Amino acid sequence: MDQSRPTPVDVDVATPTGPIRAALAVPAGAGPWPGVVVVHDAFGLSDDIRRNTRRFADNGYLAIAPDLFSRGYVRCVRSVMRSMAQRSGQAVDDLTAARSVLADRSDCTGKVGIAGFCMGGGFALVMGTMGFDASAPFYPSLMRDYGFLCDGSCPVVASYGRKDPLNLGNGPRLRKSLDDNGTPNDVKVYPGAGHSFANEHSGQPVLRIAGFGYDADATDDAYRRVFDFFGTHLVAGR
Repeated sequence: MDQSRPTPVDVDVATPTGPIRAALAVPAGAGPWPGVVVVHDAFGLSDDIRRNTRRFADNGYLAIAPDLFSRGYVRCVRSVMRSMAQRSGQAVDDLTAARSVLADRSDCTGKVGIAGFCMGGGFALVMGTMGFDASAPFYPSLMRDYGFLCDGSCPVVASYGRKDPLNLGNGPRLRKSLDDNGTPNDVKVYPGAGHSFANEHSGQPVLRIAGFGYDADATDDAYRRVFDFFGTHLVAGR
């Protein structure tokens, strides 16, 4: 491993219902830097999410990935899904607490974005209405109604795969909702990509049969767009 690259370390995040664990990656060099809260998918705080968290740090962002399943997987899945649907509750409190961890650091500019994958992408949209400065959802599943965005959202850069069976038509639907509300956005649908195209999970051959699977080209382009967008809304004028 390249020792010059920021490696995520485990930290505790204080929440209203007790501490949860998280992975924190700090960029190399001197700050201050803007922050990004990274929200995991249904696989939890996996090695894949740690790699994605480090990718944000590699590009100059303080990055923290809280483990929303810290209190136990079965118990937490139900609570997390309910929290997303209601846009309140324990998971929302956890993500708000993770944001505060970054914003309160002396090496943070105070600007904090949020990024998430699948389930985490849904939370990136939800939390984009709750004080974050920019949102980067990757194939935000488990929702088709974006009406809640009419109450106001931070700028959004979203990435979908056209072959994603969980998000048929959702990219254009999200873009229309954001445009109708005057929210700055960059929504792109990658023709050759499926679900989880930015996640390197095991079992790729099987995942591809189901319309899932890692796509390096789509991932690199999506991150290029995210960092350009975050550069405008999190870095510029800091």
